[in-house]
Amino acid sequence: MPTNMISAESAGTWTLGDLSVNRIGFGAMRLTGNGGAPSDRARVIGLLRQAVDLGVNHLDTAAFYFSPLRSANELINSALSPYADDLVITTKVGPGRDPSGEWLPLARPDQLRGQVEENLRQLGRDHLDVVNLRQDGLDSVAEHFGALAELRDAGLIRHLGLSNIRPHHLAQAQAIAPVVCVQNTYGVDTRRTQDQLVRTCGEQNIAFVPFFAIAGDRREAGGVATNTAVEAIARTHGATPAQVRIAWTLSRGPHLLAIPGTGNPDHLVENLAAGALALSPDELASLD
Repeated sequence: MPTNMISAESAGTWTLGDLSVNRIGFGAMRLTGNGGAPSDRARVIGLLRQAVDLGVNHLDTAAFYFSPLRSANELINSALSPYADDLVITTKVGPGRDPSGEWLPLARPDQLRGQVEENLRQLGRDHLDVVNLRQDGLDSVAEHFGALAELRDAGLIRHLGLSNIRPHHLAQAQAIAPVVCVQNTYGVDTRRTQDQLVRTCGEQNIAFVPFFAIAGDRREAGGVATNTAVEAIARTHGATPAQVRIAWTLSRGPHLLAIPGTGNPDHLVENLAAGALALSPDELASLD
């Protein structure tokens, strides 16, 4: 597909609460270098601006996405502020890191306001569009989610979501305040334990936003997981395995949102082009 025809709009839209987003967005985790060589600041800022120029209006980030030299939130602020009216920035709270990068215990409910304010300060905003509570090891998310619901009522947050949850957490949160999205690991190779939750979200009009949909078991190591069926379909379409994985994600339902991340401008264009890649029923069956 010619570059001038590539747009995040090709995959259609979804509404997060009252915020319309294109179904292919952008994940900011890899902007900081992700444990490898530090990212090139000028290149990353140019990439973020290119993403928005190509129709990306849904960015996923977090205050704990940082390296010794780079902060994803600060890069987004520098590249895109003042923000376009239709740009939706989703962030997440719960985990935290100290200035050296070491992970801290999951925040207490009374500490979540500080994390929300940290994201506000770094992004240069007076409210956050969507905040996901990322739970790690909680049996009940009620107290934490309730604290975020209070911040929503205070006007610091517009909509709430959940991340890294088990199915019962969704019902706990929904009893407190509306949930507009669930963000869990999900992909061709890692789908079986999440299929029912994906269906539940669809039934409740909740967006399901997979992470590690391309990397699979490689996770933070980056790259694309190996799968012979994916590679065969990619050869048929003259596409990359990553594009097939994104197309598969979008095929799982209109409420599936893709947030592939990259620090490479060429990969950005390839990822967005996947929105126009239609997989046949036989190809989808082979991936099942």
